[in-house]
Amino acid sequence: MMKRNLLVIGLAALLGACGFQLRGTGDVEFALKELDVSARNAYGDTLKQVREVLQDNGVRVHSGAPYRLVLSNEQENQRTASYTSSARTAEYELTMTLDYEIRGAQNLLLTSNQLEAQSFYAQDGNNLVGSDQEATQLRSEMRRELVQQLVQRLQQVTPTQLDQLQQTAEAKAKVEADALEAARQREAAQPQQSPVQLPTPSQ
Repeated sequence: MMKRNLLVIGLAALLGACGFQLRGTGDVEFALKELDVSARNAYGDTLKQVREVLQDNGVRVHSGAPYRLVLSNEQENQRTASYTSSARTAEYELTMTLDYEIRGAQNLLLTSNQLEAQSFYAQDGNNLVGSDQEATQLRSEMRRELVQQLVQRLQQVTPTQLDQLQQTAEAKAKVEADALEAARQREAAQPQQSPVQLPTPSQ
């Protein structure tokens, strides 16, 4: 199992060094021609890779773009998938998730979703360094998979769709603002009662 995983990871690393790009992140056509991109982790590898893929495929990434892609949350979970006969961990399952949002004018939320990647790696008690290296490489490949999924989602987004979502979001925000204002006016119109005075006890 471990030898097979190492072979796959080694092949992926070799292809990456030769300029190979994952399916869906090579020759990509985007209807969106400009986009602002940000993340909670402003210095993370995921944000860097997303920006590079967009820019390499003709999307102008800048802060003045009408729509903003926000990588709002990235998490990793690890659990034991199987044990050896001595009840020591033999295999781990890794799950990485990426939450993203697209926001428009007035920072209104237009759409959001979550992406997920899963994989396994073996824990060799006699070669902990090698196991850690395998896990690190696996995390890198899973991050690339999440970026690929995100790119494929963004390929399906058009400016027309976002314009319609913006109009819907603005209408919803106006209804909510009007409701709040009406509630405020009703509260202001109610007569203010004077505080109840308790009788002073007699001496």
